[in-house]
Amino acid sequence: MMDILMYLFETYIHSDVELLVDQDELSDELSRAGFHQDDIYKALTWLEKLAALQDTDDTPYMNDSAVTSIRVYIPQEMARLDVTCRGFLTYLEQIHVLSADTREMVIDRVMELETTEFVLDDLKWIILMVLFNAPGNENAYSQMEDLLYGAEDGYIH
Repeated sequence: MMDILMYLFETYIHSDVELLVDQDELSDELSRAGFHQDDIYKALTWLEKLAALQDTDDTPYMNDSAVTSIRVYIPQEMARLDVTCRGFLTYLEQIHVLSADTREMVIDRVMELETTEFVLDDLKWIILMVLFNAPGNENAYSQMEDLLYGAEDGYIH
């Protein structure tokens, strides 16, 4: 499913291609690209739920938590997000790329994935997708894009 999400993000969202694509047409295109119909359905549902996070007032993780609060992960989250991933989320909060709300959106989307293998690179893509979808996070999106695409590899003068 991560392959489909990354394909869609790079093809339609990140490349500024027209987003007014019929879901059936999109499914057909993904099938022609070699993706399985069941995985396509799951990926499109995942994206719909990501969009719905912005459209609802009923988001239990949206809160006014104190800046000094600490996120405690439940066992299922710890099984999906290894120490490296959890450390990266904390790092992004510390440098203000993620807020408590966007962090919870990321965790929500990660836990919705049906995968047995989840690595840091996958997490970076999920974070990028969430930040792109969350209004008011343009600067954070840009910073995350730099982290993902390796813009920091150059020399600093």
